Amino acid sequence: MHRIRRRRTLVLASTAMSLAVLAAGCSSGSDTNAAATPSAAAESATFGAGCAGIPPSGAGSLSAMAAAPVAMAASGNPSLTTFAGAVKDAGLFDTLENAKDITVFAPTNDAFAGNKSEALMMAKEKPTTELPVVLKYHVVQGRLSPSELAGTHKTLEGQDLTVTGSNNEFAVNGSAKVVCGNIQTANATVYVIDGVLLPPKK
Repeated sequence: MHRIRRRRTLVLASTAMSLAVLAAGCSSGSDTNAAATPSAAAESATFGAGCAGIPPSGAGSLSAMAAAPVAMAASGNPSLTTFAGAVKDAGLFDTLENAKDITVFAPTNDAFAGNKSEALMMAKEKPTTELPVVLKYHVVQGRLSPSELAGTHKTLEGQDLTVTGSNNEFAVNGSAKVVCGNIQTANATVYVIDGVLLPPKK
């Protein structure tokens, strides 16, 4: 009789221990997921002082841009109308609309207005030959998240651009700062910059 009671006691103790280990494992998994959530949220959020100029609703809003391909999305954003117009003038509207998973560094209207360089003036004067070269230098294949942004990336123009920085403060080629980053469109991730990028002379 005593042996039977001992066996029952051992079985119950073993079962309790197994349940405790299982519960601890479940608790640990829950904590891991909870810790990962803020990081995932940060990767999907826009950042930068320039984002304050995005309309809260209607054309050009984050929700409207997310639903449209990048060229159409840019045309609705009040800060990117010059860039959108240049894309049309260069004959790249359909190219960007039909592209899959790209990253676009889109200069603001002020960036275009403030750049009086001979190279950009010449590009504007030759919209079918020189302007496409400049604009393709603003496009990288693949959607770059903020954690992937820093580094050297090959552009559709064929040459590399370099992004430096961290903690949502980035500069492209050492001069053009990201003023509103991680904007999602239907086929692209957009980083709005305060300068026009000019490809190095070959």
